[in-house]
Amino acid sequence: MIKPQFFYNLLLDEGTDFFTGVPDSLLKNFCAYVTDTAAKDSHTIAANEGCAVALASGHYFATGNIPLVYMQNSGLGNTVNPLLSLADKAVYSVPMLLVIGWRGEPGVHDEPQHIKQGKVTCSILDAMQIPYCVLEAEESNVALQVKKAYEYIKKESAPYALVIRKGTFDSYTLQSNEAVPARMSREEAIEKIILNAPDNAAFVSTTGMASRELYELREKHGQNHSRDFLTVGSMGHASQIALGIALSKSDKTVFCIDGDGAAIMHLGALTTVGTQKPKNMIHIVLNNGAHDSVGGQPTAGRKIDLCAAACACGYAHTVRVHTAEELQSAVKNAQSFSAPVFIEVYVSKGSRPDLGRPKSSPIENKKAFMEFLGE
Repeated sequence: MIKPQFFYNLLLDEGTDFFTGVPDSLLKNFCAYVTDTAAKDSHTIAANEGCAVALASGHYFATGNIPLVYMQNSGLGNTVNPLLSLADKAVYSVPMLLVIGWRGEPGVHDEPQHIKQGKVTCSILDAMQIPYCVLEAEESNVALQVKKAYEYIKKESAPYALVIRKGTFDSYTLQSNEAVPARMSREEAIEKIILNAPDNAAFVSTTGMASRELYELREKHGQNHSRDFLTVGSMGHASQIALGIALSKSDKTVFCIDGDGAAIMHLGALTTVGTQKPKNMIHIVLNNGAHDSVGGQPTAGRKIDLCAAACACGYAHTVRVHTAEELQSAVKNAQSFSAPVFIEVYVSKGSRPDLGRPKSSPIENKKAFMEFLGE
């Protein structure tokens, strides 16, 4: 395996002094090392991967230095526009190194949402005409691969990608792990929400731990899973799935259980909810200030006012809660509004170590959920 410090120093030796991206579970040890080591103005965790490409481009325009953009391969879709219409040699010709975690690599067991992305990751890079190599796990070979990558980047003034397999980076524990004060765990908050929701309410939960916890809480309370749509991929899009349902099923209250990192990733989605004004949608953001499922890297969630943003975007009522009692009251009050409601819940980082995964497949989940909506 590659020590994150070894890889980081190779990058510095090639002149890279700016790092940005969205954390990934396969890159979490490297990302943690960057977070602990790079100066504050040399590392920015971006709202989404497309923003990271633009940030990196701005750094290059200002300094002439080669930036690095890291991401999970699921984020490649967010980068297609800026990579092709900004960084491409035919446009502004921006040199940058892309470091991409290869979730769903063929032949390696992974979750369903990563399987197709894993199959087409290299094909997407080929289609964008971005050269790449799969980084080897032996440090003796990595230096040569990195050197080759930078030779191309410097000669062509264009992006080059390093694709990272599972287990490539050696372990590293984040030292600058910011404390996030909270009086509830995410799972406790979800439990309070579902126990105070109408029996016929539909739920759309965001990717990551929230969907897993929602599934297990239904098991715990002997409740039917059919009322829940578990958005196991598509980070940042849960609110729009919920909006589409709410606009089409006015007889059902629709809850969106979102995360701060996911909501921030596509924050513009708030404007669509606010202007469409569904009378039956309750948007709940569980804010722990972290990308919890990929290493606990910080988000901007606790540094901005999400309630003020939702209010400005047209939500009828917004509220921030800290306790189980406040949350229970907020969920019950939200059901009396005939316009979209936004509830921000401060929760702690982390999840219990024995947290399971849904036993049903995404297709089975979809079919059961559609049957529930059709009742």
